[in-house]
Amino acid sequence: MLLLVALLLIGGATSHYTAHDWAAMPNAVKYGGLQQKGGLETCDNATILSYHIHVLYWSNNNTEHIESAFKLRDQFIERYNLEDKVCDFSPGDPNPGHEMCAFRPEDPHQPIGGGPFLTHQYAFFVPIQQMTEASSWIIQRRGEHDVFLHPNSGCFHNDHFLWSAFSGQAWQIDGSFL
Repeated sequence: MLLLVALLLIGGATSHYTAHDWAAMPNAVKYGGLQQKGGLETCDNATILSYHIHVLYWSNNNTEHIESAFKLRDQFIERYNLEDKVCDFSPGDPNPGHEMCAFRPEDPHQPIGGGPFLTHQYAFFVPIQQMTEASSWIIQRRGEHDVFLHPNSGCFHNDHFLWSAFSGQAWQIDGSFL
């Protein structure tokens, strides 16, 4: 009986959250599966809410490689009119309904600041309806750079390890940050 009451309380405490309430969700709901109307959506069947496109590049005193990577970034920003569209939310937020934007890039001359990537990178937030066009554009123009594409569902491990794709060389990703 006590177990039944506890389950009802837990279910009732989280059942009002939807994917659109990401900032308000408790971490247990965010990272354990998104709670949708009518039942639990687990990380086995999570809804993809948006995407990230990452460009990974070597920054170890290779000025030409850095310049080439940032030239590609500038071209993407110009192509999709992102000059004034800087992502102002956490990269972990799937932010459904948000417009395409560019995350601020790391300084390629500083140590890597943390996160799952073991090299320098920059990223773009891409809404579902623009992913085919944006990913096609960047992988056809990536040159010597490697592109990592992944969905954002709120299930970080699956998004980065099970449902992701590389164009170019596949890089190791540090799952301890996810």
